[in-house]
Amino acid sequence: MTIKEVSEMFQVSQDTLRYYERVGMIPSVSRTVTGIRDYQEEDIQWVEMAICMRNAGLPIEGIIEYVRLFQMGDTTFKARLELLKEQRNHLEKQKQQIETMVKRLDFKIQRYERAVKTGILSWEE
Repeated sequence: MTIKEVSEMFQVSQDTLRYYERVGMIPSVSRTVTGIRDYQEEDIQWVEMAICMRNAGLPIEGIIEYVRLFQMGDTTFKARLELLKEQRNHLEKQKQQIETMVKRLDFKIQRYERAVKTGILSWEE
């Protein structure tokens, strides 16, 4: 696939894909004999993984480290596992913070819905 096709597939810019490759968030992409990027299935899987990890809040440095460890081979299983566990723990904390905020917003929404009906905003409750 061309960089344009991959860009459209994942709804990210071509510059973003080039950046991911340049900084090591994905391994070097396959190239044609003329040097044009030719994304193979494995390349696409790396792009998908990088986007997923980035959307989950993993820092760029963490993604680069994961790719580096992967490229070092099977001796890095433990290090990769620890990196992924660490990120999962971080996401769990974020999830708890979000759930707390959602509850707080639900409470405020209920108060304002009641105020819309009654014309009174009660601060007691």
